[in-house]
Amino acid sequence: MFAFLVVLLITGFSPGVGAAPAAEPVLTLSIGTEARRFTAAQLLRRPDAVELTIPDDVAYGRAMKYRAVPLLGLMSVGPAFDTLEARAADGFVSQIPLALVEKGKAGGAKAWIAIEDPVAPWPILPGRTASAGPFYLVWENPERSGIGSEQWPYQLASLTEAESPAHRWPQMVVDSSLPADGPARRGQAVFTTQCLPCHRMKGAGAADVGPDLGRPMNPLQYLTAKGLRSLIRDPKAVRTWPQQQMPGFNDTMIGEADLDALIAYLAYMATH
Repeated sequence: MFAFLVVLLITGFSPGVGAAPAAEPVLTLSIGTEARRFTAAQLLRRPDAVELTIPDDVAYGRAMKYRAVPLLGLMSVGPAFDTLEARAADGFVSQIPLALVEKGKAGGAKAWIAIEDPVAPWPILPGRTASAGPFYLVWENPERSGIGSEQWPYQLASLTEAESPAHRWPQMVVDSSLPADGPARRGQAVFTTQCLPCHRMKGAGAADVGPDLGRPMNPLQYLTAKGLRSLIRDPKAVRTWPQQQMPGFNDTMIGEADLDALIAYLAYMATH
């Protein structure tokens, strides 16, 4: 013990003092020729940052107030792509059509990046152990552009320019001979918006939160359509376990017609 104290006196070392501070979280935008990284402090100081109220926030299920910057304001490089791949810290990956973001310039839903101020942290998410921060893509007036519940990625880590899922992963696309208003084709669009952020389809997709729904088996190869419908609406009513992550999708998230179309798409993919 005496020798240890001598070392402390000679070196000036003190346990817990002088330790490197934790790295500040950053949001990475890979759009254009180079990636740009923004800290919360940098975004909060931007002149286009505003106080924003979201009346019905998807993550929190209630009205929330945020300090936020417009997403289009961060996209300074002229886009030559059609999709934004929004990746969250937990592996959730939402494919957001660029057209939805650009509609904000012409009266559509407006996309914002909400920033959690370390001095005034956001509440813990319902049923979770952390908040939606440090970055969260939120939508003002989402009903104007039909924004889906899975197009609100929280704990956002990066935004990357990409091709549309249909171009990147042709194995998830229904045959071109199907009519434009066919249920399976409509279901493909529902799957892309609401399921692809967590699941893959025959390897198509970028997320690994949930299992691939095309291989080694399609859900409709071991579940009835009725059972799958129940699983989508309320997973815990079908099976439950401590690490379960999938939320239920009520009829405001996936309407009955869209749910029918989604099941038609899964049935199609099971036989093609």
